[in-house]
Amino acid sequence: MKTLHILSGGAAQGLVESLRASFESATGHRIEGTFGAVGAMREKLLAGAPADLLILTSAMIARLERDGHVVFDSAKNIGKVETSIAVRRRDPAPLIDNADSLRAALLDADAIHLPDPTQATAGIHFAKVLAELGIADRVAARLRPAPNGRAAMRALAASKDARPIGCTQVTEIFATPGLDLVGPLPPSCALRTTYTVAITRRAQSPDAAARLLAMLTAESGRETRGELGFT
Repeated sequence: MKTLHILSGGAAQGLVESLRASFESATGHRIEGTFGAVGAMREKLLAGAPADLLILTSAMIARLERDGHVVFDSAKNIGKVETSIAVRRRDPAPLIDNADSLRAALLDADAIHLPDPTQATAGIHFAKVLAELGIADRVAARLRPAPNGRAAMRALAASKDARPIGCTQVTEIFATPGLDLVGPLPPSCALRTTYTVAITRRAQSPDAAARLLAMLTAESGRETRGELGFT
């Protein structure tokens, strides 16, 4: 079986996995996906990692297309994903309907799980939110950064702390057993990120890449994408 290599932000992992069986059956290509912080995925691409298809933020795909790493005009948007708050399934959901209630919820938590604040879209944004709320220094010792959102949410689900909380893309919350979605960050702190898929210039299986791209963005899959957290 041939291999289709994907470099993808962690926000799209659940969606790719939902299509794996049908894609592999239809094309005879096995998906080999690397998922993580979008900055780390870009670095892997630029370092020469095999990649037929990219799923990254729209802004990052646009820059890579401009720099000649993406097939011109191959990019298509998958959908928008909200940066959101989660708790363990057995824990009460705090109020986060405005900046003040979010600040109180974060100050009450004894552990705050987040993806890489230097490489991950949600992590970078959440670090800014903590600064804007004026609590970055107060909660610094409670931060539990992980390489990506999926790892951060697994750590939250397994946490033995008394009042842990987490923040990442909603798709990664939905994909992690043992968590409840509290909701998106309040309007003054919100981030909705568009994720885009594109074929790389050095794709070894461009036809299979185009097939998966079409499946990821098909109108017939809109309901499934919504259930997984894309809007």
